[in-house]
Amino acid sequence: MDFAALIDRQGPNISQGVRDMKAIGSLGFIGLGVMGEPMCANLVRKSPLPVTGTDLKREPMERLTAIGLKPADTIAGVARAADVIFLSLPSGAQVEEVCFGLGGIAAAKGRVHTVVDMSTSPVKLTRELAERMAAHGITFVDAPVARMRQAAKDGTLSIMVGGTPEEFGAVRPFLATMGTDITHCGGIGSGQVVKVLNNMVVFMTVNALAEALAIGRAAGVDGALLFDVMSKGSADSFALRTPGLKSLVPDTFPEQTFPTDYAIKDIKLALELASQGGIDAQAAKHTREMLEATSKAGYGRAYYPAMIRLIEATKV
Repeated sequence: MDFAALIDRQGPNISQGVRDMKAIGSLGFIGLGVMGEPMCANLVRKSPLPVTGTDLKREPMERLTAIGLKPADTIAGVARAADVIFLSLPSGAQVEEVCFGLGGIAAAKGRVHTVVDMSTSPVKLTRELAERMAAHGITFVDAPVARMRQAAKDGTLSIMVGGTPEEFGAVRPFLATMGTDITHCGGIGSGQVVKVLNNMVVFMTVNALAEALAIGRAAGVDGALLFDVMSKGSADSFALRTPGLKSLVPDTFPEQTFPTDYAIKDIKLALELASQGGIDAQAAKHTREMLEATSKAGYGRAYYPAMIRLIEATKV
């Protein structure tokens, strides 16, 4: 699908931001990791605008340069080359460092006027960064993503956006190169709220599935059969069909997927939100404790459904 078709697919109610797209002549991408590399690849392939990118590792930059990325050695180099910069970083701490650290986006005083954070970052920090960036004349939009790495490769991510309608309209066509479900969730930080709660529910569901699988196996029922039957009833879910059938049942937890330590970070963000809202989220707390125990047992870098290893190891 070409870029014009991507814009047309957005429908007739695109805000003024899209009509002002002539103000966007170049793009940037910082953070070319497990998710960032395939996301950037789609942006490079599908957008008609040049994309300048950087990462601490040379290998993804070399692969992306081969398909048209303009490599930059520094963050400041990206800020000087791009009007809009997309970030895909491990945590809010890295986002803050990229934005305001020595040699960061704000200090570069480049041409950049919009930063789109596609990382999963704390809501409070996201809103603070937006205020601080505004003081430098830079718009800050949050647009965290959901779904797995294959969706990042296929350009079928779910993207949850926080910002004004105008800001959403301006960046939406570029987000459409990376995702198929792009939702304006409200003002700045709203995308992060929806993202961390989405992840919280997925982690809790996988915890429940891991317990069900352990109980079923202990009772003599084949795990694949159990989950297949559950998928045909009211227990069906994405979590059952993907981490359940593809990871829990075959007992495989690769490191290049979604590690336990990342899941801990995200569920802590959700619990932080719960605390701020006066909600005692007991089920989420239990899942956080299980994930933390899984990490301490040596599975911090493994795909987080590895929690079943601890559940089955603690049979009484």
